[in-house]
Amino acid sequence: METKTIALPTRRLGRNGPAITEVGFGAWAIGGGGWAYAWGAQDDSESITAIKHAVASGINWIDTAAVYGYGHSEEVVGRAVRAIPASERPLVFTKGGMSWYEDDRFREPLRDLRPATIRAEVDASLRRLGVDQIDLYQFHWPDQTGTPVEESWGALAELVEAGKVRFAGVSNFNVEMLERAERVRHVDSLQPPFSLINREAGRDLLTWTHEHGTGVIVYSPMQSGLLTGRFSAERVAGLPSDDWRRRNAEFQDPKLSRNLALVEALKPIAARHSAAVAEIAIAWVLSWRGVTAAIVGGRSPEQVDGWIQSPLRKLTPSDLDEIEKALVKTGAGSGPVKEMR
Repeated sequence: METKTIALPTRRLGRNGPAITEVGFGAWAIGGGGWAYAWGAQDDSESITAIKHAVASGINWIDTAAVYGYGHSEEVVGRAVRAIPASERPLVFTKGGMSWYEDDRFREPLRDLRPATIRAEVDASLRRLGVDQIDLYQFHWPDQTGTPVEESWGALAELVEAGKVRFAGVSNFNVEMLERAERVRHVDSLQPPFSLINREAGRDLLTWTHEHGTGVIVYSPMQSGLLTGRFSAERVAGLPSDDWRRRNAEFQDPKLSRNLALVEALKPIAARHSAAVAEIAIAWVLSWRGVTAAIVGGRSPEQVDGWIQSPLRKLTPSDLDEIEKALVKTGAGSGPVKEMR
């Protein structure tokens, strides 16, 4: 497949972070099968090809996590990055604080932000990724062990000072937890879920981050594939038995029918822009003030090509009004249907 480099727009991550492309490569699915939140079995060589294609096409960062495939995603990302010339290598972002159980790979991982766990996880991620420094390290979820966030965040701040981590962020934190962390050390970035279906970050998180100079990298802007325009009730029924989406309420009625109706309403807008529905869904997320960039998954070069030009799809006020009306009419998702300024 021929790869064409696209001049993707970039935005500064927070106050002092790097300039990152408005979309980045998400490596959740490439963790492979056989664990609690798997997307089914994957071909590692195909995953590496997809990553190299995304970078050659213009993307300058990859997002992964230790828990994706219980270390496997980080290993695959590390192999892909080492295969790219040093001058062209992307930034690598990862997440930690999820302790899994090797004797029961489908057991829910423990959300563990004890300082000793964080230090051990950073070292393990450095080894798996094959890098000397992690460009952005993020707490994956709030702690379940009773550890105060101030202690956890202080430990990560020490790892930044030690040079093992370049920038520090959090994922899935609410405003109260962000405030507590900010008093210890500046929060460089927040990673919340945000899509046309899950719009909750638009209530208060994006306002807080904008006011405090915290970058925002949103995840699941296509709602785990629902907003690609390629899903149907039949496809959901045919998902592999270990694909976590089979258990998710958004992939089951009555929500599934509402979500698919929303996709139908997006198709005329996509046609006007000569774009895919997925690109419109991502462009909508990027139109919100405070959003720096979006993580988008890809398991093949063809999937990457299906969304990589989404930052170039600039939605008009009439497009946004049409999307707002579609959200109200279909009843899909939850959260604000438009940005309030």
